[in-house]
Amino acid sequence: MSDWAALEAALEQHKPTVWWRDDDAVAGTPQLEQLLKLAESAGAPITLAVIPGRLSPSLPPAVKGRNVTIAVHGWTHTNHAPASEKKAEFRNHRPSIAMANELKRGKTIIDEAFNEQALPLFIPPWNRMTTDLPLYACGYTGVSIFGQRDIITQDSIIRFDAHLDPIDWRSTRSVISDQVFINKIIDLLKSKAPIGLMTHHLVHDEAIWSSCTRLITLLTRKGANWISAGDLLTRVPK
Repeated sequence: MSDWAALEAALEQHKPTVWWRDDDAVAGTPQLEQLLKLAESAGAPITLAVIPGRLSPSLPPAVKGRNVTIAVHGWTHTNHAPASEKKAEFRNHRPSIAMANELKRGKTIIDEAFNEQALPLFIPPWNRMTTDLPLYACGYTGVSIFGQRDIITQDSIIRFDAHLDPIDWRSTRSVISDQVFINKIIDLLKSKAPIGLMTHHLVHDEAIWSSCTRLITLLTRKGANWISAGDLLTRVPK
């Protein structure tokens, strides 16, 4: 049985709930349009993680009226970690007041640019952040990082992570192997918690686009329940 046939068989037994996030958006581009058309072909809502300090005026009109929500993706996606550590913008490498100010400024920019499409959701660059960011005090109710399977709520902040990344960042920076990708999905199907797909439209090559298209088409054909990040944010206790 091929890798994709194994996934088809698994999807016959388990109909997943899936949400989709795409990181590093800043402008309306041909790649963004390709992404949005792929999502629309599946009837899938998509959340763009937008870098507020680099926002281009071309992005809001490119997504207006479409099934798109917007999250705050850091401030300028700038690395503040020393060379001996992994890249991060919002870890303990600078004063907490500076990070809090950027959290507030970023949310204000996104709210004003995208209005009802904006979500009070923070997605840290490089999927790394300190655990004591004052997210709720800065107007956020949700955070999304990478890898944690369960959805948890702490200090009025709901955390729901992405789990699927089609890119081999450590080696080729193209698509990971079908075997690795599909085995990961099959493993995720063991839990009923929503699965988070994470893409980066600005760096996709043809192989990445092809793998994503095949996966999204298959998930839709097999009856996956596509939901938005906004749906998950409603799980925050009132």
